[in-house]
Amino acid sequence: RMYKFGGQPVARDLLDRHYGQSFTRAFGERNGKAMMHATAGSLIGIGEVALLPLDVLKIKRQTNPEAFRGRGLFRIVADEGMALYRGAGWTVLRNAPGSFALFGGSAFVKEFVFKLEDYNKATFMQNFFASIGGAVASLTVSAPMDVIKTRIQARSFDSPESGMTILRRMVQQEGMGSFFKGLTPKILVVGPKLVFGFTLAQWFIPAFDRVLKGGSLVEAASPAAKQ
Repeated sequence: RMYKFGGQPVARDLLDRHYGQSFTRAFGERNGKAMMHATAGSLIGIGEVALLPLDVLKIKRQTNPEAFRGRGLFRIVADEGMALYRGAGWTVLRNAPGSFALFGGSAFVKEFVFKLEDYNKATFMQNFFASIGGAVASLTVSAPMDVIKTRIQARSFDSPESGMTILRRMVQQEGMGSFFKGLTPKILVVGPKLVFGFTLAQWFIPAFDRVLKGGSLVEAASPAAKQ
């Protein structure tokens, strides 16, 4: 979360500096701004694959504890090596649209619901509702790839299975609905945590940026009070 929420503003500023006019010409002023936020989120989401081994170890620990029997963390890392990146392609296919929807959904709410010209001036409640829109969109869009990724990572180290094999078996045996299996509980359980973290990030990051530029903490935390 720290990498994603902290990295997206950096990527967005770089895109704005070098390609801001291109986004405006391609999508219009309002849509271009939202698309730039979404694209920055997608790029950061793709980069998140570097942390995949941590996610693999967590999922295997939860779903296949036998794989850890008699081996410590460092021993597993030494034994498995690059196998810990198994499912990296599917992770990218999940993260790219998922992060695009997360930051794009939030930007869409701020742009077209609250009609904000400067997203950094959103109030806490505006950030909260924007985070809800982004979180629901992200979890829904990324659900199919997330199911495949989780099934790949849940397999034992000794019996890996390709994503395409899992994909074909799901379609043949479980139907298309299996790609959204568990979506509602995930929205109800993971959604609030994602909304909470995303709301705080959207509120605090601009606030601290204003403090660094010479404003007071009270003014930075309450941008609406200066309007």
